[in-house]
Amino acid sequence: MLPVLVQAQSDSLKSKLDFTGDFRFRLEQDWDSRKADGTYRDDRTRLRYRVRFGAKYQYNSRLSFGLRLRTGQQHKQQDPQLTLGDGFNEFGTLPIGFEKIYFKSEHNGLLLWLGKNSFPFKKQNELFWSDNVYPEGVFISKLFNFESSIFETLKLSAGHFIISTKGTSLEKDNFFRGFQIHTTHLDNKLEFFPSIYYFKNTPNIPDGNETHLLDYSIIHFGTKVKLFPKPLINFELDVYHNVENYDSNELISDNFKKENNGFTSAIGIGALKEKNDLLFKVTYTHMERFSAVDFLAQNDWVRWDYSSSGSPDGRLTNFKGFEITAGYVIAKKLTLKLRYYNVNQIIPYGIAKENGNRLRLDLDIGF
Repeated sequence: MLPVLVQAQSDSLKSKLDFTGDFRFRLEQDWDSRKADGTYRDDRTRLRYRVRFGAKYQYNSRLSFGLRLRTGQQHKQQDPQLTLGDGFNEFGTLPIGFEKIYFKSEHNGLLLWLGKNSFPFKKQNELFWSDNVYPEGVFISKLFNFESSIFETLKLSAGHFIISTKGTSLEKDNFFRGFQIHTTHLDNKLEFFPSIYYFKNTPNIPDGNETHLLDYSIIHFGTKVKLFPKPLINFELDVYHNVENYDSNELISDNFKKENNGFTSAIGIGALKEKNDLLFKVTYTHMERFSAVDFLAQNDWVRWDYSSSGSPDGRLTNFKGFEITAGYVIAKKLTLKLRYYNVNQIIPYGIAKENGNRLRLDLDIGF
């Protein structure tokens, strides 16, 4: 009787556990990357990789717990990729950490999660917030469905996330709060997702090397339009405006005090969902200095970072440029993606505007 009971308990545990993982191998080439002093960085070729492994435990129909591990330097939240031969001793061990650990409750369109999880608000790219940055805090959303093709769904989302705690009151922390309204229309052919993001006590330089703190109050308008179903053609637009006034901040240079706006636009053909699917997409962006928090956004487009200020994090605002993406699904959970970036700085920090060219080839394998 005991073996039967143990087997039953084991089967029950297996039915509630779900394991996921993925592996990425990347070939990356950088060239013609000018520095602020007018000199050029050395051209660079890197071979890189990333591994992630996660588990989810479904306690019941409403409650679940999840976590995920990944490779990556602990002090580089934007970049989980590791470079082959990059200082991990002679074939030594690799840095691994938790990128997710959360408790979640879902019922009748109401969702709540606590802990560390993916960026929960609707977004179309990483130019405002990197996919590799996982906020810690509290998030709640409610989805409403309507019996109308003109107005199909409405989702209200809000969250409070702590970037760095001061150990006193919540208002003294470095945190951000977000609120978003997301609607779908015309059989999901049209989406709108206006948002408000408030960042409090944000350092101008990450990793404890700041010279002053800033607040950001960013209004975001996003939309996605399905122009044609076959072949699938989508148009995407995101507009950002930081309403904070930095005129009285003597620590910000005059030529940056009004640099509060940003936008991205993209048009894509196809999608990467099934075997033999193809994708071709072009994205143009113009992100001024204070249109986003630069060390929480992507660091894919160019080689600019805060290394001269003691931080490895990327500084990816104050730039304009384009990305060209081509992708192909080789087999189920096996995708090849090629991306080209061309970037120029908007306002120089030194005597010259920084720039850069980058080519990336990714092989992504899920399991």
